[in-house]
Amino acid sequence: MIPPRSRVAYGIALVLVIAAGLGSRVFGRSLPWVSATEAGDTLYATMVFVVLGILARRWSTARLALTALACSCAIEVSQLYHAPWIDAIRRTRPGALVLGYGFLWSDLACYAAGVALATAVERLAARFE
Repeated sequence: MIPPRSRVAYGIALVLVIAAGLGSRVFGRSLPWVSATEAGDTLYATMVFVVLGILARRWSTARLALTALACSCAIEVSQLYHAPWIDAIRRTRPGALVLGYGFLWSDLACYAAGVALATAVERLAARFE
């Protein structure tokens, strides 16, 4: 049986990941070693992993990772669909942050990296518990 994840720890992680993601949008261009777009997309998938970790506290890390990757990729693929109602949502700040604007193949690689990062951090943290 898998011990449940700490909602407090994952809540703190969620705040940090969101702050880093938003920070990458604001300050990313001034950081020579990271692209704002790549950091934001990578941290987006990391955030999905953390949110799922809060909601599904007893899921295995592998299940969490696969679900986070599937959700992130599904949202990216949804950017190929353009109807007036969903484009209106995307034109709002929250809609743009959650749903994005347009499909990019490179985002899929960023999502894989973000989920891999979250998986590695979770497994590393588990060693110190």
